[in-house]
Formats: sequence, structure tokens, C-alpha cells
Amino acid sequence: MAKPKIVVKTKTASVKNEILSLLACHQPDLLEAGCDEAGRGCLAGPVFAAAVILPPSFTHPLLNDSKKLSEADRYRLRPEIEAQALAFAVASVSNTEIDEINILNASFLAMHRAISQLSIKPQYLIIDGNRFNAYPEIPHQCIVQGDGKYFSIAAASVLAKTYRDDYMQQLALQHPEYDWHSNKGYPTIKHRNMVLQHGFTPHHRRSFNVTNPQLSIF
Repeated sequence: MAKPKIVVKTKTASVKNEILSLLACHQPDLLEAGCDEAGRGCLAGPVFAAAVILPPSFTHPLLNDSKKLSEADRYRLRPEIEAQALAFAVASVSNTEIDEINILNASFLAMHRAISQLSIKPQYLIIDGNRFNAYPEIPHQCIVQGDGKYFSIAAASVLAKTYRDDYMQQLALQHPEYDWHSNKGYPTIKHRNMVLQHGFTPHHRRSFNVTNPQLSIF
């Protein structure tokens, strides 16, 4: 009697399958830029966004949604993305602007600023998420979880995240008690406790309130 075939699912195989799920482009006919933001849920600091145009042949075994990558891998990928991109740009919207126009509109504005700074004008935009304010004269498509589906959006997510982290590391030198070198402005328990004890800094988003006793954020 023939022995049953044993199939072993390895970690390498699962990673390979995930890599193959990233696509080069959403449509093949127009020059396409992927866009994503970082820092939308933070209590402090700007929201950053990036726009990236990659060559059609671009591929990378590591590149994925920045949230799925380690910090070391994100910083390893950044110079490779910048070297191979046809064009890329990173832009931000400050905490005071966020308070004026709300975080959703600030995220769109940051992406618009990044797009406007591209050295090559794209003909089509693919946006991570389900909403976007149209950029003048360039059609777009919103893609939910697009940073895990398309290389250009994944690349934008890596650039936006690493440039924002660099910015927050600099702010952390001014206000070490808020632990920004570690939490990057996100609402960790320590960060929220420090806000309740010491109040807001000039870098905090005043429209993001911290309440007690549960330290919920509204």
C-alpha cells in the first residue's frame, strides 16, 4: 500500500504566497502613483503621506504593508524604494492644521501635497483606504487595504511611516517624558498618562481629547 503523501506547510511558503499577492499596478495603461499616509491615529505630531511611482517591472521580496514589517525592515526598504522609484515625494500636515480641518481631511491634504511634489506627474492614482478628495485632473481609485495589495501603495506606506518616525524621534528630544521615541505619538497608556499629568505640548492635537478614568480617546 502506498504511503499517504505528507504535505508540510512551511513559513517560507506562506511568505511567498503573501509576496505574490502584491501587484505591480491597478491598471496597465496610465502612469500610476500609489499613495498612503501614516500617523492618522496619533495624539501628537503631523500626519505624513507619500506618493510613489514605481517602474512596471518593480518587485521586492520583502515589501509589504508597513504595519506588517519590523522597524529594521522598513528602514532597510526605504533607500531601495527611493533608488528604484521613478518618482517619490513625502509631505505632512501639522497638528495645528489637523485641529483646523480634522484628521480625515488632513490625511487627504498630506497626500495632495505629496502628489504635487512628484517630479513626474502621474496619470492615475491608487489610494489606500475607502475615501479620498479627488486630486485635480488626475483620476483615482480607492483601495481598501491597498498597502497589502499593490507595490506602489506599500512603498508609499513605508516612506510615510519612516519619515514620520524620524520626525517624532526629533520631537522626543524636546519632550522625553511623553515617550515619543518609542510610541511615535500614538496613544499608548504611558503617553495618555503623561498627557493627563503634564498636559498638552505645542505638538499635540488639541482636537484629540484624553479623558479619564479609562483614558479613552474621543
